[in-house]
Amino acid sequence: MDDLVFDHLEIAPVEVVKHAARDFATALAESPQFKVFEQMTERFRQDQSAQHVLQAYQEKQMAWRALIMLNALSPEQKAELERLHSAFVNHPTVQDYLKAQTDFVTLCQTLGDAISASIGLNYAAACGVSCCG
Repeated sequence: MDDLVFDHLEIAPVEVVKHAARDFATALAESPQFKVFEQMTERFRQDQSAQHVLQAYQEKQMAWRALIMLNALSPEQKAELERLHSAFVNHPTVQDYLKAQTDFVTLCQTLGDAISASIGLNYAAACGVSCCG
């Protein structure tokens, strides 16, 4: 890498970075969005009817996986899959879980943007998966 890139970087000691990361993780875990997400995740896991509609949808999806990949589902199969998907996403517990998930993801994106602004680097892009892993 070009040595000029490092000329303007402030390098913090590893322990300082680790401490800041722990503080950040603690604050994130104490956020209302994370706490609600945890609660809704557990509620979703414990709700037998929500698990049943998920299982029914996943089983049909797996059974028809090859047809789905080939875009070869019959109109009846498409309607059945859509009905099962709709039953899943319209289940009240699932809706609560998905809302909590969205709220938490939004918080994480906001925090990622704040980190990016403060360090002058696109944090999300720098942490993304590359072609090499």
